[in-house]
Amino acid sequence: MANSYIWFFCFVLTFFSHGILLKIEASHVVFERNLESLQPDSPSQTYRTSYHFQPPKNWMNGPLVYKGLYHLFYQYNPSGADWGNIVWAHSTSKDLVNWRPHVHAIFPSQEADINGCWSGSATILPGEKPAILYTGIDSKDHQVQNLALPKNLSDPFLLEWEKLPNNPLMAPSPTNQINSTSFRDPTTAWLGPDGHWRVIIGNKINRKGRAILYRSKDFVHWIKAKHPLHSDKNSGMWECPDFYPVSSSSSSNKNGLETSRIGLGIKHVLKMSLDDTKHDIYMLGTYNHVRDKFIPDNTGVSDGSLRYDYGKFYASKTFFDSLKNRRILWGWINESLPKADYILQGWSGIQGIPREVWLDKSGKQLVQWPIQEIESLRENQVTSFPKLLNGGSSQEIKGITAAQADVSVSFKVNDLKEAEEWKEEWRDPQIVCSTSNSKGGKIGAFGLKVLASKDLEEYTAVFFRIFKRLDKYVVLMCSDQSRSSINISPDKTNYGTFLNVDPLLEGLSLRTLIDHSIVESFGGNGKACITSRVYPTKAIANEAHLYLFNYGESSVSVSNLSAWSMKKARIF
Repeated sequence: MANSYIWFFCFVLTFFSHGILLKIEASHVVFERNLESLQPDSPSQTYRTSYHFQPPKNWMNGPLVYKGLYHLFYQYNPSGADWGNIVWAHSTSKDLVNWRPHVHAIFPSQEADINGCWSGSATILPGEKPAILYTGIDSKDHQVQNLALPKNLSDPFLLEWEKLPNNPLMAPSPTNQINSTSFRDPTTAWLGPDGHWRVIIGNKINRKGRAILYRSKDFVHWIKAKHPLHSDKNSGMWECPDFYPVSSSSSSNKNGLETSRIGLGIKHVLKMSLDDTKHDIYMLGTYNHVRDKFIPDNTGVSDGSLRYDYGKFYASKTFFDSLKNRRILWGWINESLPKADYILQGWSGIQGIPREVWLDKSGKQLVQWPIQEIESLRENQVTSFPKLLNGGSSQEIKGITAAQADVSVSFKVNDLKEAEEWKEEWRDPQIVCSTSNSKGGKIGAFGLKVLASKDLEEYTAVFFRIFKRLDKYVVLMCSDQSRSSINISPDKTNYGTFLNVDPLLEGLSLRTLIDHSIVESFGGNGKACITSRVYPTKAIANEAHLYLFNYGESSVSVSNLSAWSMKKARIF
């Protein structure tokens, strides 16, 4: 990859907790630095977010709990908004919402990382000692795995880190059959019953994506296992892998589990960021700790059937937050503007809102929900709403700041008998959403038009459509960006997914977080998520509006609606 000038790296996301520290970095393409002269001294504020994390300017693309503080280490270019000169910047928080900056944490300084300190994860060793494994690019442009330790364990801010002098600890070679340009992103390590640590590293051989497994007794001397934890013969490079347990007990499945937990009432999640598609795919299954093999419930990753998010969301990582007994997911949201445009605006890349994640009652998928702390920013609640949306109608939601809002609405379809027949050739929900856009059918589209101009020339529509398939119903959730801006430059890809909800038995809920150029939507109480990155030209700041709409032929009831303006988070 070095020869083609393309790099990927997981965004720096590090969380320390009682037994686990993790650290991530997000993946992106390395562009040629031929536009440096366009870097502005004063970044444009037009599309900057107010409660999503981002630095004051330039390129960024994660957290840790240690001595009562959350730490966010992230990849940052102090020199400009394009890729290059990457350091590990560092901020701390008491609530994962408001952040205080510190000096940059890690720089290239050894032969084992002289060409870059990229992806990695961290683990708390016995005695509450954090240890970070990260991918370095050595003097030969090989991807190798290195170790860094905090210089002062009594410092709650963890401001200084020291690297092991004998780095690298793991390196590719002809004898271990590892390609030197496809060997990156070590996960949080877990401790087996035999007292040995395990870690997996992303890799590919030809078209086979692999989670290579290493074992160590002392966290310094690592031995490659004969077989990977799991592989898939036609999925391409696995970046930023993640491996963690979730509770399958119906009484406690929302509780998070420390990464080394195994046993009854537990399933495991193996997640990978697919280089080919730039999608984050996960599998649920069983971990055989004796053979160190992951046995998935579903067939594989090539079809991309299980994703954290069906929009713009990549290089994600989870951590176990022992302070609140939950597992939290972070993801990176990159730009949809052309490179020249985001360089001119003076900054690039945003962190998504941290999400709590757990196993659905069905045991067949994960559920995600914004962390409760984000609700501390709510103000000016509006609860007045129409009880019925007739076909072809829309209703503005007034009284909030529509460009910076949190909106939760529940719909109930009055007559499902009118649903159109599902066509079997409609296998890809994104294609169906792109074809139908937000136009009406028999039942739907109905949902929200966000970041909308008063004349509705601009808007992003997040909506549902319902179809009939034999004796069941198919619920489609879409995010239509085709009219998000009258500017022709941004990528306006429409997104879509199936929502695992039976409208005969329950209503359809939609929660959407709106933050100037970010639209994060959660359907079915978090069973499906879609993140959109949009750049309105007219629907900016006070000129942005919010609408309920129903363009289907059948009427839809609105059983509940709450909307809030969101205050600006303290992010310095």
